[in-house]
Amino acid sequence: MPDETQTLNPAATAVRTPADSSASRAGKPPAWVLRLVLAGLVLAALNLRPAITSLGALLEEVQNGLHMSGSVAGVLTSVPPLCFAAFGLAAPRLARRFGPAAVVCAGMVAITAGLAVRPFAGGTATFLAASALALMGIAVSNVLMPVIVKRWFPDRLGSVTGLYSMALSLGTAVAAAATVPMTQALGGSWRTGLAVWAALAATAVLPWIPLLRDRGTDAAGSTTTGTRAPGTPQAPAPRTAGTPQAATPRIARSRTAWALACFFGLQATGAYITMGWMPQIFRDAGVPAGTAGVLLAVTMVMGVPLAFVIPRLAARLRTQGPIVLALGLCGLTGYTGLFLAPAAGAWAWALLLGISNCAFPLALTMIGMRSRTGAGVVRLSAFAQSTGYLISIPGPLLVGVLYQHSGGWDLPLALMAGLIVPQVAAGVLAGRDRTVEDETGMRH
Repeated sequence: MPDETQTLNPAATAVRTPADSSASRAGKPPAWVLRLVLAGLVLAALNLRPAITSLGALLEEVQNGLHMSGSVAGVLTSVPPLCFAAFGLAAPRLARRFGPAAVVCAGMVAITAGLAVRPFAGGTATFLAASALALMGIAVSNVLMPVIVKRWFPDRLGSVTGLYSMALSLGTAVAAAATVPMTQALGGSWRTGLAVWAALAATAVLPWIPLLRDRGTDAAGSTTTGTRAPGTPQAPAPRTAGTPQAATPRIARSRTAWALACFFGLQATGAYITMGWMPQIFRDAGVPAGTAGVLLAVTMVMGVPLAFVIPRLAARLRTQGPIVLALGLCGLTGYTGLFLAPAAGAWAWALLLGISNCAFPLALTMIGMRSRTGAGVVRLSAFAQSTGYLISIPGPLLVGVLYQHSGGWDLPLALMAGLIVPQVAAGVLAGRDRTVEDETGMRH
């Protein structure tokens, strides 16, 4: 086995790590198993954002139907990052106990249940509780997506990350664009328009069912002795007492981990403000509701091709700072355009903000690149995403409060543009060519 202190070469996507080597010696899984995992990744990714963007498209109708104030609506748009932070922390422990596939399957079930119950809530509290159930499923799946990619596709990290990031962007865009037309076609009730997304979530449960027996959580840094699914890689032996736990770096001591968490949190702040409030910004500027939903979809759909291109490009660069800077400039230009001419240049601003939002797949790619081991990936993924989502919680809420008390979008847009600056700074630091194992001094 190669020494774990070897340097990761991010210029190639086919990097072999020590964690990967043991799986390779046990034999590659059958092609049908890999296809099943890939289908599960794509279907899961399609369902990681419709719970949010479908609500953004109908936020005004939901506010009126449940008698919400602007501040309460701001709380509602802050619920996703709060749930992602709280429940994402549980993902590594759940993965070690039950296996990543089982946890993702349970996450898809939670999303289905939450989306099915939420539209029929009689009040704000019930609506929030059902939303939280769906978001809990999204949270654990968010964290485990990079883990599953590292475990099953270690030699195709950039391309598979790009594929599921593309599916995530597609699901986000379709929900934003189709929710209002579907609502109108189904009778005009916002409740029906939100409920239809439970059907898509139900389909995402199916590919994970045959993988439920897979308990080999080598990507999570531990293993169980449970039954493996046919063709799955054999997990390494459990760590015995006294063995150095080199595979679980002390993430909080890593400057790169903190930089990545800040970058993730700031890009998430912009993304959730966009998903929650962009349709309302356009509607207040005189854009019809249906067109406002399509504009949000344009912003989201930009991530479909770029989410496939950016991870592959990032994996070939030693540092990802130039990509971070380019995305940040697009965001600043888009917010400035919304401030000066929201309706006149609506399509251009939607495109630019869509490009800027591709900081998300870049952050996911950097999670895989900033660690050399499967255990490091799961710890870094949980730390960066949970800490990042905690950082992002105040943003959407603050936008709602500023909008309500200022009576316009000037102050909220100034806030959005201002957050781009620290996002770029954190992204440049996170994109440096180093790993958390080296920074934390963890060795065999």
